[in-house]
Formats: sequence, structure tokens, C-alpha cells
Amino acid sequence: MLNRRRFLQGAASVTGGFFALGGYSTVVEAGLRLELTPYTVSPPGWPDDLILKIAIIADIHACEPWMPAERVASIVDLANAQKPDLIVLLGDFVGNHRFVTGYVAPGAWAAELARLEAPLGVYSVLGNHDWWTAAIPSDPPDYGRSVRKALAEAGVPVLENEALRLSQNGKPFWLIGLADQLAFRRVGGETRSADDLAGSLREINDDAPAVLLAHEPYIFPRVPDRIALTLCGHTHGGQVYIPFVGAPFTSRTHRKYIYGCYEEGPRRLIVSGGLGESLAPVRFLRPPEVVLATLVGAGARQSV
Repeated sequence: MLNRRRFLQGAASVTGGFFALGGYSTVVEAGLRLELTPYTVSPPGWPDDLILKIAIIADIHACEPWMPAERVASIVDLANAQKPDLIVLLGDFVGNHRFVTGYVAPGAWAAELARLEAPLGVYSVLGNHDWWTAAIPSDPPDYGRSVRKALAEAGVPVLENEALRLSQNGKPFWLIGLADQLAFRRVGGETRSADDLAGSLREINDDAPAVLLAHEPYIFPRVPDRIALTLCGHTHGGQVYIPFVGAPFTSRTHRKYIYGCYEEGPRRLIVSGGLGESLAPVRFLRPPEVVLATLVGAGARQSV
């Protein structure tokens, strides 16, 4: 029999459990944890003599108290410690959810990103929040101009619908950066893209392998087999992951590519869980992460 005392004890235990879980997901996982997530990827046709280590930083969402400049500094330190060949930043530098207590000056987070080091350079694309607001979100929206300015001052080029030919130990490859797929918001919540995948691909003039940077993974079904690896952020891995359920707060129309490594034919996709948060400072079983992707030909994989 369930008497009143047992009922109240049970209710108190459940309530305490919810508060404890909420505290963990907000304070510990969202605010304190930081992990390195490695992937080794061997797309068909990737040369055995081209081994490429890429550190991936996505969705910083700089804001107080969840992503201050000091936390950006720890992210930079973790990325640099991997000694990658190349570092890519996948957008959404701006933090503007309703639980922000203060904005981080763009010069502060950009100064930390300026410390990133990689022999082949550091490159970036912008995210939807960079387009929708400004580097200081209380300023009028400026379609990413202030974020581009901060990144330029940090020495980080922003790739928007362009391709660069890089070389690792004498072996060439292409790095393509797309403009944002949700760049322009209309009344009613509809969006219009700024990306030009076809135009970006026209800049490729040889058969060297290619890596694509895109903030959102929605582009992946349209990516041709010519692109060996696509790197994306945006989803935050759903922010909340429940075993046997998945990411319940992800839009139903965008649940196909949420987190991790995907294979479709010869193409590969990595979706980073990112570092900051949107909507609310909550993460559960999706801790903030720096991703390290190692690209290597199938024949040389055992040597990595």
C-alpha cells in the first residue's frame, strides 16, 4: 500500500533527482567538461601517402557565464596540443540564448583563437547565429560582418563559397568553405541560404582530393562523390542524448545527421557535437568536444 508518507518520500526523491540531473547537465556537462573526440577516416580513393590531421572547433557560442574567454582559451590549448596539420572553425561564434548574463567582446574570443597553430593554417566558415545577429548580439544584426572582422583581426580567413588548394608534404588537396545554408531569416521563421556549392566546385581544377566545410550538415545529400569528407557542426549533437531514445529535441526534419561519422557511398561526413549551446545552457551525454579527424588512405591506415 502507498501511504502518504511514502508518497511524499518518493516525490521528494524524484524532485531531488531532477534537480541533481539539471545541475549536472547545466553546470558540469555544459560548463565544465571538455573532451577530445578522435576519428580516423579512409574515404575510397584517398591517397595512401597523404595523411592529414584536422582539428575541428565548432559552435563556440561565446557568452557569460557559459563560454567566457577563459574557456575559449582551454579549447585552443586542447586543439593545439594535438599538433594538427590543419585547424578548421565551423561557425557560430556568437552566443545569444536567453540565459546569457553577459556578452563576450569579440576581441576577447578572437584573441584566443589567434593562438591556434597548425602548419597548413586555420580556416573558418560562419554559422547561422553569426549571420542572424552580430558579434555583440545586442547590436543590430549585420549578416556576419562584425564576426568576419573579429576573425580577420585574429588572422583567420573566412571561406565563403570558395576553394583553396593546399599541400601536405608535397601532396595537394582542396579545402572548400561554404557560406551558411540558413543565412537569411524571413518573417515567419523561413530561411534563405547563402551557400553556392556548385560555384565552389567550379574553382577545383584538378583531381586532388577535397574536404568541405559547412556549418550545417543539411547540405550532405547534395555533396557529390568528388568530395571525400564533409565537416559540419550546428546540431550540437542534439545537446541532450538519451540512451535508446536518441536526441529528442532535434527537429524531426533534421534528424538524419545529428552527431558522429556517417558513410554514404564513397563520401564521409563528420558532425561535431560542438562546444557551446543554443536555446538553453544544457547538455546531457553530449559534452563539449574538440574533434580530431585523421584522413588516411585505406592502405596506410595500419600505420596511423
